[in-house]
Amino acid sequence: MVEKFTRMDQHLYAYLLAHEPPEHEQLRALRQQTQKMPDGRMQITPEQGHLLGLLVRLMAARRILEIGTFTGYSTLAVALALPSDGHIVACDTNEEWTSIGRQYWQRAEVVEKIELRIAPALDTLARLECERGMDQFDLAFIDADKTGYDAYYEGALRLVRPGGLIVLDNMLRRGRVADPNETDADTVALRELNAKIASDDRVDHVLLPIASGMTLARRRQ
Repeated sequence: MVEKFTRMDQHLYAYLLAHEPPEHEQLRALRQQTQKMPDGRMQITPEQGHLLGLLVRLMAARRILEIGTFTGYSTLAVALALPSDGHIVACDTNEEWTSIGRQYWQRAEVVEKIELRIAPALDTLARLECERGMDQFDLAFIDADKTGYDAYYEGALRLVRPGGLIVLDNMLRRGRVADPNETDADTVALRELNAKIASDDRVDHVLLPIASGMTLARRRQ
Protein backbone atom coordinates (compact mmCIF):
# COMPACT_ATOMS: atom_id res chain seq x y z
CA MET A 1 0.00 0.00 0.00
CA VAL A 2 1.29 3.46 -0.89
CA GLU A 3 2.01 5.60 2.17
CA LYS A 4 -0.37 8.55 2.47
CA PHE A 5 1.76 10.52 4.91
CA THR A 6 5.12 12.27 4.75
CA ARG A 7 7.91 11.03 6.98
CA MET A 8 9.64 13.91 8.73
CA ASP A 9 13.44 13.86 8.90
CA GLN A 10 15.71 16.71 10.00
CA HIS A 11 16.19 17.97 6.45
CA LEU A 12 12.45 18.18 5.78
CA TYR A 13 11.80 19.65 9.24
CA ALA A 14 14.31 22.44 8.54
CA TYR A 15 12.47 23.08 5.25
CA LEU A 16 9.15 23.24 7.13
CA LEU A 17 10.49 25.76 9.65
CA ALA A 18 11.97 27.86 6.85
CA HIS A 19 8.49 28.23 5.36
CA GLU A 20 6.66 29.03 8.60
CA PRO A 21 5.91 32.63 9.59
CA PRO A 22 8.81 34.42 11.30
CA GLU A 23 9.19 33.41 14.93
CA HIS A 24 8.91 36.40 17.27
CA GLU A 25 12.33 37.26 18.71
CA GLN A 26 11.19 36.66 22.30
CA LEU A 27 9.66 33.30 21.37
CA ARG A 28 12.93 32.29 19.73
CA ALA A 29 14.98 33.43 22.73
CA LEU A 30 12.69 31.60 25.17
CA ARG A 31 12.76 28.44 23.07
CA GLN A 32 16.55 28.48 22.91
CA GLN A 33 16.87 28.95 26.66
CA THR A 34 14.37 26.19 27.39
CA GLN A 35 16.14 23.74 25.07
CA LYS A 36 19.17 23.89 27.36
CA MET A 37 17.15 22.64 30.33
CA PRO A 38 17.07 18.93 31.32
CA ASP A 39 13.30 18.92 30.73
CA GLY A 40 13.46 21.13 27.65
CA ARG A 41 11.81 18.44 25.50
CA MET A 42 8.51 19.34 27.20
CA GLN A 43 8.38 22.60 25.27
CA ILE A 44 6.03 22.75 22.28
CA THR A 45 7.58 23.18 18.84
CA PRO A 46 7.60 26.42 16.82
CA GLU A 47 5.01 25.10 14.36
CA GLN A 48 2.71 24.25 17.26
CA GLY A 49 3.09 27.81 18.48
CA HIS A 50 2.17 29.09 15.02
CA LEU A 51 -0.87 26.80 14.95
CA LEU A 52 -2.11 28.00 18.34
CA GLY A 53 -1.67 31.62 17.26
CA LEU A 54 -3.56 30.98 14.03
CA LEU A 55 -6.43 29.28 15.88
CA VAL A 56 -6.71 32.27 18.21
CA ARG A 57 -6.90 34.63 15.26
CA LEU A 58 -9.33 32.44 13.29
CA MET A 59 -11.70 32.31 16.25
CA ALA A 60 -11.22 35.96 17.18
CA ALA A 61 -10.63 34.48 20.65
CA ARG A 62 -10.28 36.77 23.63
CA ARG A 63 -10.28 34.46 26.66
CA ILE A 64 -7.84 31.53 26.81
CA LEU A 65 -7.32 28.79 29.39
CA GLU A 66 -3.94 27.07 29.51
CA ILE A 67 -3.40 23.94 31.60
CA GLY A 68 0.34 23.37 31.85
CA THR A 69 2.58 26.37 31.21
CA PHE A 70 6.14 25.04 31.70
CA THR A 71 8.46 27.94 30.70
CA GLY A 72 5.68 29.79 28.91
CA TYR A 73 6.38 29.38 25.19
CA SER A 74 2.78 28.44 24.34
CA THR A 75 1.54 31.19 26.64
CA LEU A 76 3.62 33.74 24.80
CA ALA A 77 2.61 32.44 21.37
CA VAL A 78 -1.06 32.81 22.29
CA ALA A 79 -0.63 36.17 24.01
CA LEU A 80 1.04 37.62 20.92
CA ALA A 81 -1.96 36.50 18.82
CA LEU A 82 -4.58 37.92 21.18
CA PRO A 83 -6.08 41.39 20.74
CA SER A 84 -5.16 44.08 23.24
CA ASP A 85 -8.12 43.18 25.46
CA GLY A 86 -7.36 39.45 25.37
CA HIS A 87 -6.67 37.46 28.53
CA ILE A 88 -5.03 34.11 29.39
CA VAL A 89 -5.41 32.15 32.60
CA ALA A 90 -2.28 29.99 32.77
CA CYS A 91 -2.24 27.08 35.24
CA ASP A 92 0.92 25.44 36.54
CA THR A 93 2.48 24.20 39.77
CA ASN A 94 6.13 25.09 39.17
CA GLU A 95 7.16 28.62 40.07
CA GLU A 96 10.76 28.11 38.92
CA TRP A 97 9.77 27.15 35.38
CA THR A 98 7.08 29.79 34.99
CA SER A 99 9.39 32.53 36.31
CA ILE A 100 11.54 31.93 33.21
CA GLY A 101 8.58 32.63 30.96
CA ARG A 102 7.59 35.78 32.82
CA GLN A 103 10.83 37.49 31.77
CA TYR A 104 10.01 36.94 28.11
CA TRP A 105 6.35 37.88 28.52
CA GLN A 106 7.54 41.21 29.90
CA ARG A 107 10.05 41.78 27.13
CA ALA A 108 7.36 41.01 24.52
CA GLU A 109 5.03 43.45 26.32
CA VAL A 110 2.20 40.95 26.78
CA VAL A 111 2.56 40.21 30.50
CA GLU A 112 -0.60 42.20 31.29
CA LYS A 113 -2.64 39.71 29.24
CA ILE A 114 -1.46 36.75 31.35
CA GLU A 115 -2.93 35.67 34.69
CA LEU A 116 -0.65 32.97 36.11
CA ARG A 117 -2.16 30.73 38.77
CA ILE A 118 0.29 28.50 40.67
CA ALA A 119 -1.75 25.63 42.10
CA PRO A 120 -2.89 22.14 41.12
CA ALA A 121 -4.84 22.65 37.89
CA LEU A 122 -7.99 20.88 39.06
CA ASP A 123 -8.16 23.23 42.04
CA THR A 124 -7.78 26.22 39.72
CA LEU A 125 -10.45 24.91 37.33
CA ALA A 126 -12.91 24.41 40.18
CA ARG A 127 -12.13 27.89 41.50
CA LEU A 128 -12.62 29.47 38.09
CA GLU A 129 -15.99 27.77 37.72
CA CYS A 130 -17.06 29.07 41.13
CA GLU A 131 -15.74 32.58 40.48
CA ARG A 132 -16.91 33.16 36.93
CA GLY A 133 -19.24 30.30 35.98
CA MET A 134 -19.22 28.00 32.98
CA ASP A 135 -18.74 28.83 29.28
CA GLN A 136 -16.19 31.59 29.94
CA PHE A 137 -13.29 30.67 27.62
CA ASP A 138 -12.99 30.61 23.84
CA LEU A 139 -10.08 28.16 23.75
CA ALA A 140 -8.31 25.83 26.15
CA PHE A 141 -4.86 24.33 25.64
CA ILE A 142 -3.93 21.24 27.66
CA ASP A 143 -0.26 20.25 27.97
CA ALA A 144 0.34 18.96 31.49
CA ASP A 145 0.67 15.65 33.36
CA LYS A 146 -0.80 12.95 31.13
CA THR A 147 -2.59 10.96 33.82
CA GLY A 148 -4.58 14.10 34.58
CA TYR A 149 -5.67 14.71 30.98
CA ASP A 150 -9.12 13.15 31.27
CA ALA A 151 -10.03 15.32 34.25
CA TYR A 152 -8.58 18.42 32.55
CA TYR A 153 -10.59 17.65 29.42
CA GLU A 154 -13.79 17.39 31.43
CA GLY A 155 -13.02 20.62 33.27
CA ALA A 156 -12.27 22.39 30.00
CA LEU A 157 -15.56 21.17 28.52
CA ARG A 158 -17.39 22.97 31.30
CA LEU A 159 -15.33 26.15 31.07
CA VAL A 160 -15.11 26.52 27.28
CA ARG A 161 -18.16 28.12 25.64
CA PRO A 162 -20.30 26.25 23.08
CA GLY A 163 -18.40 26.49 19.80
CA GLY A 164 -15.15 26.91 21.72
CA LEU A 165 -12.07 24.78 21.17
CA ILE A 166 -10.02 22.44 23.33
CA VAL A 167 -6.50 21.63 22.08
CA LEU A 168 -4.62 18.73 23.67
CA ASP A 169 -0.91 18.10 23.10
CA ASN A 170 1.07 14.81 23.07
CA MET A 171 -1.91 12.69 22.04
CA LEU A 172 0.17 10.27 19.93
CA ARG A 173 2.97 10.07 22.51
CA ARG A 174 5.59 9.49 19.80
CA GLY A 175 3.64 6.46 18.55
CA ARG A 176 3.40 4.66 21.88
CA VAL A 177 -0.39 4.88 22.02
CA ALA A 178 -0.59 2.55 19.00
CA ASP A 179 1.63 -0.10 20.61
CA PRO A 180 -0.33 -2.38 23.00
CA ASN A 181 2.95 -3.41 24.62
CA GLU A 182 3.38 0.14 25.95
CA THR A 183 1.60 0.03 29.31
CA ASP A 184 3.11 2.89 31.31
CA ALA A 185 0.55 5.07 33.08
CA ASP A 186 0.96 8.09 30.78
CA THR A 187 0.53 6.08 27.58
CA VAL A 188 -2.48 4.21 28.94
CA ALA A 189 -4.11 7.49 30.02
CA LEU A 190 -3.68 9.03 26.58
CA ARG A 191 -4.80 5.87 24.78
CA GLU A 192 -7.99 5.77 26.85
CA LEU A 193 -8.66 9.48 26.30
CA ASN A 194 -8.17 9.13 22.55
CA ALA A 195 -10.81 6.38 22.56
CA LYS A 196 -13.12 8.48 24.69
CA ILE A 197 -12.88 11.58 22.48
CA ALA A 198 -13.33 9.47 19.34
CA SER A 199 -16.83 8.53 20.53
CA ASP A 200 -17.67 11.74 22.45
CA ASP A 201 -20.81 13.26 20.95
CA ARG A 202 -20.23 16.48 22.90
CA VAL A 203 -17.48 17.54 20.52
CA ASP A 204 -16.38 17.68 16.90
CA HIS A 205 -12.78 16.54 16.83
CA VAL A 206 -9.67 15.77 14.82
CA LEU A 207 -6.39 14.12 15.83
CA LEU A 208 -3.43 15.61 13.95
CA PRO A 209 0.10 14.17 13.53
CA ILE A 210 1.86 17.42 14.42
CA ALA A 211 4.87 17.08 16.77
CA SER A 212 3.83 14.24 19.14
CA GLY A 213 0.15 14.56 18.20
CA MET A 214 -2.47 17.26 18.81
CA THR A 215 -6.21 16.81 19.20
CA LEU A 216 -8.60 19.65 18.40
CA ALA A 217 -12.03 19.21 20.00
CA ARG A 218 -14.76 21.77 19.33
CA ARG A 219 -17.51 21.85 21.93
CA ARG A 220 -20.86 21.45 20.22
CA GLN A 221 -23.77 23.80 20.88
